[in-house]
Amino acid sequence: MSPSTTTRRHGARAVALVAGVAAIALLATGCSSSASTDTSTGAAASGSGDKNYAITFLPKNLGNAYFDTSDKGGSKAITEFGGTYAEVGPATAAADAQVSFINTLTQQGVGAIIISADDPTAIGSALNEARAAGTKVVTFDSDTDPQYRDLYINQATADGIAKIEVDLITKQIGDTGEVAILSASANATNQNAWIETMKKELAANHPNVTLVDTVYGNDDDQTSFDKTAALLQSHPNLKGIISPTTVGIAAAARYLQTSQYKGKVALTGLGTPNQMRDYVNDGTVTAFALWNPADLGYLAAYGAKALIDGTITGKEGDKFTAGALGEFTVGKDATVLLGEPFTFTKENIADFNF
Repeated sequence: MSPSTTTRRHGARAVALVAGVAAIALLATGCSSSASTDTSTGAAASGSGDKNYAITFLPKNLGNAYFDTSDKGGSKAITEFGGTYAEVGPATAAADAQVSFINTLTQQGVGAIIISADDPTAIGSALNEARAAGTKVVTFDSDTDPQYRDLYINQATADGIAKIEVDLITKQIGDTGEVAILSASANATNQNAWIETMKKELAANHPNVTLVDTVYGNDDDQTSFDKTAALLQSHPNLKGIISPTTVGIAAAARYLQTSQYKGKVALTGLGTPNQMRDYVNDGTVTAFALWNPADLGYLAAYGAKALIDGTITGKEGDKFTAGALGEFTVGKDATVLLGEPFTFTKENIADFNF
C-alpha cells in the first residue's frame, strides 16, 4: 500500500487504502475505460502500439472475494496504460487446474500472466514454457520458486504478517493458553511461510501460548467452517484461532458468531473489511489484518508492464513507477514489496469499503 517505500506508517497505509477504495468505487460505477476486458478466454490483444499489453490475471480460484478485489485493482492499472485485461482461473484452488490455464494463455500469446500460485513447484514447468514463448510471468499473493517467474509482488514480508497475527491473537487471549491455525491449502507457499514464522515468533516471545494444531480449509468456505467446528471439538481448551486466509477467517467467524464460543474463543487473521464488518461490529472478532488487495493487483499489473517495456528485468535494484502508487525497487530474488499490513478494528472498519 505504500506509494514509494517498502515500509510505511499507519497513517500512510490508511491513505493508500482509501485511495484503493475510491478506485474500486469508480470501477463499480462504470468509469470509462480504454482497456478491453475478457474474463473467460484470456485472448491476446494489445492496446498500445507494438507492446503486447494483453495481461491476464490467474488467481488461485474464481469467486474469491479477495481475488475479486485484487484483480479489479489490476484492471484499473491496465486501463490506465491502455492494455487488455482478462481474468481466468479454476473454480477451486488446485495447481493442476492452473496448469491448463497457463498452457492456454501461452498458446494465445498473452504479454503477461499474473498468477497467485497454488503450489510453488507444480506449475513451474508450464510457467517456464510460457516464458520461453515470450510471455512475462508475475506472481502475486502466493509465489513460486524464483526460477519459474520474472517478478514476485509480495504483499508484505512473512515476518511482518506473522508478527501482526501473533501480536493480535496473544493480546486477545492475555498472552496465555492454546491457539490453533486454520490455513488455506497445505501447499500454499505464502501460508506456509507465514505459519513457520508464526511458530518461531510464538516460541521466542510467547512461552505461555501453545500452538496445538494446524488445519487446512483449502480456501473453501464450507470446508473451513467444518474445520473450525472440528478444531473446537478436538481442543476444548482452545482460546484462539489464527486464520491467515480471507476465506478461512470469514468461515470461522460465521461459525463462532452463532455458537457457544462467541466471546470465548478469539479469532484473528487476514480478511477484507466488507466480509468481516458484521463480525467486528457484533464483537465476534476484535481485530484482524490485511494489506489493500486492490493495490496489490494494481502494483502487479504495473510490474508486468515494466517487464514488457524492458524497464526492468527482475534484477535487484531495478526501479519502476506503478502509477498512483509511485516508484518501487526490485529486491532480492526479483521481489517487489507492497508494504506492511494494516489492522482493522471496530474503531476504523467503517472507513473502508472493499
